[in-house]
Parts: sequence; C-alpha cells; structure tokens
Amino acid sequence: MYAFIWRKLPFGLVGKLTGSVLLVAATVALLWFVAFPWAEPLLPFDDVQVESGVPAETGGEDAVTGETPAGDEHDLPYDTEQNNPAPSSPSR
Repeated sequence: MYAFIWRKLPFGLVGKLTGSVLLVAATVALLWFVAFPWAEPLLPFDDVQVESGVPAETGGEDAVTGETPAGDEHDLPYDTEQNNPAPSSPSR
C-alpha cells in the first residue's frame, strides 16, 4: 500500500516527501479531531474509582486521628516497620 502511494505522489523526490508529510499530518489531524473525540465517551479512562468497602471520611475536625480505620485490621506477610531488611546469606 505504501509503495502504491509513493508511486502515485507527483513531483519527484521533494514532492513525494512533501506529499508524504502532508498525508501523515492529515491522518493525525483526522484521528485527533474526529476519531478520538468520538471514541472518548466509549472508553473507560475517566472511571477511576477505588472502593475499599469503608465509607469515605467527611473531612471533619478529627479526620486524621492516627487510628486504624475499621475494616483495615489484617495481617501482612512482611514487616512494615523496617523498609530495607538486611539480606540473608545464601545457603549452600
């Protein structure tokens, strides 16, 4: 297909390069101003809700208390108090 387009563009090498740039620019403009705005409502990129099952805080005076929120009591399989534990020696 590209060889067909290249053969059909007029005016030698300079004209073919200019015509190619114009065709690419027209394709990008068509996608940017027509196709993408049409497809945007169909795509789920704006639906970025993260739900934890716990109701959201209202933002009152005591919103930051330092206490663990209800429903967040679970055991982690790693230590959260130390960031980088010492590496263990390899066993032979």
